[in-house]
Amino acid sequence: MSFGAPLVLLALVAVPALAAGYVALHRDRGRAAAAFAAPALAASVAPRRPRWRRHVPLLAFLAAVAILIVAAAKPQRTVAVPVEHAQIMLLTDVSGSMLATDVKPNRLVAARRAGKRFIDRVPKQVNVGVEAFNQTPQVLANPTTDRDALALALGRLSSSGGTATGEAIQTATRVLRQTPSLNGKKPPSAIVLLSDGASTKGVDPVAAAQAAAKVKIPVYTVTLGTASGTITVPRSESNPAAGTIVKPVPPDEASLQAIARASGGKSFTAESADDLSAVYERLGSQLGTKKEPRQITAGFAGAGLVLLALGAALSLRWFGRLI
Repeated sequence: MSFGAPLVLLALVAVPALAAGYVALHRDRGRAAAAFAAPALAASVAPRRPRWRRHVPLLAFLAAVAILIVAAAKPQRTVAVPVEHAQIMLLTDVSGSMLATDVKPNRLVAARRAGKRFIDRVPKQVNVGVEAFNQTPQVLANPTTDRDALALALGRLSSSGGTATGEAIQTATRVLRQTPSLNGKKPPSAIVLLSDGASTKGVDPVAAAQAAAKVKIPVYTVTLGTASGTITVPRSESNPAAGTIVKPVPPDEASLQAIARASGGKSFTAESADDLSAVYERLGSQLGTKKEPRQITAGFAGAGLVLLALGAALSLRWFGRLI
């Protein structure tokens, strides 16, 4: 919790001062009664008040004063609120290596399922786009709030070919930059890139990430897969009768970390479908919201007034006076 006017809290020193004054006054009353009343007449001249009840109203008043001072300091609580007009491009690698089954049932199916959870996690006001890429990027859905259209786009993901990560980042950056400015400012944008390997074709992905950083579009990378991942491929593309071979397709985490670092984003790893879902849910809540202070003065003021009323009511009921 933070405060909009923290200097007001200095007034809290008055609370222990008032308590000390009350204690001193109580002792003075006791001494005066003892000095001016004979022991035999003490019960009628200075009758004993109930020991604990006489202090309750004042304790309520002191607590109310403390709470009202805190309220005057404008207490604030940080909450996550949707980022207005924010947009995110979700890039999914659909190269042939995404058919590896080290992530069950395979990397591509796990990515599709996690992508749907990501979209569900992002606040509904945030625009999300979907792009698939192998050796060629393909925008399956421009940034939109239509979650049904996004789910259909994710359902069209299919695996084949190589990996052109640089072109994918360039295409996503171009799509995000096409959004009209609002009050002279481009909406907050980000790219979430899922892949399991290094780029094998086209533009240098680190250079593409640096270009995205220049227009304030960070790239958040997710490395999918394990070192034991393999796929089965033809032994010879020109001779199908030659049979097949098993090809290892370990993820290239270092390449994706370099992309995230160059763009000002963050990198994550996922070795299972559950890991991937957890990462996507985390990114969905982070990228779609921002932290803002919200004043909670009313709650403190209300509590302080309730305590004041309670102290006054108890004092009137027990002693026939307000204090």
